[in-house]
Amino acid sequence: MAVTDQAIDKIKDMIVSGLLEPGSRLPNEADLADQLGLSRNSLREAVRALTALRILVPKQGDGTYVSGLEPHLLLETMAFAADVSHGRTAHQLLEVRRLLEPQATALAAGLLTERHLAELRTILDRAAEDVDIEEFIRLDIEFHRTIADSVGNPVLSTLLGILSTHTQRLRIVRGAHHAPAREQAHREHEAIWRALVRRDAGLAAGLATVHVAAVEDWLASAAAPGTG
Repeated sequence: MAVTDQAIDKIKDMIVSGLLEPGSRLPNEADLADQLGLSRNSLREAVRALTALRILVPKQGDGTYVSGLEPHLLLETMAFAADVSHGRTAHQLLEVRRLLEPQATALAAGLLTERHLAELRTILDRAAEDVDIEEFIRLDIEFHRTIADSVGNPVLSTLLGILSTHTQRLRIVRGAHHAPAREQAHREHEAIWRALVRRDAGLAAGLATVHVAAVEDWLASAAAPGTG
């Protein structure tokens, strides 16, 4: 194992064991390096890596702190991996989305307020206009995020956002010849909205399953030889 990886593991062990609690300040560099049996260079590399993962947070002029370690914030570091996913990896992400999103939509059917439903209606009306592909994708993301956020679980919201990023959605819609893909997606969104208005959790979940399955189908078609 590389020295930097060992340093990362040692700091993580301190956090997991409770020696460093969420929000606590790390000892000064010299003391921590001595405590962990590391060189200061290795410690710096480890701190940089853990900062990128949002496990540590540097504060200008005040040292480095353990972050609040909120799961939804830590999960956001996965977004880049989802953004650059292609082929089988992208398909696997959509499979996981197909497992989670229908359940989130079913839960939302009983939790969406009238304000939420009005927001969804506004999003749908805007998406039906002659907007460019970037705006359509932004509205698509906003539609699903509004539904997921109504459940009140930021971990779930973050996971669903990661499982289908802006870049991934744009690539799929373009690969599926964006006009038909947009029309189909809009019809499916309208159907989901009507089910949510009726507070029909089972129907909303079923429609969400069909919707994500259609996205999977577009991805498979775009990846097939001689297409796209």
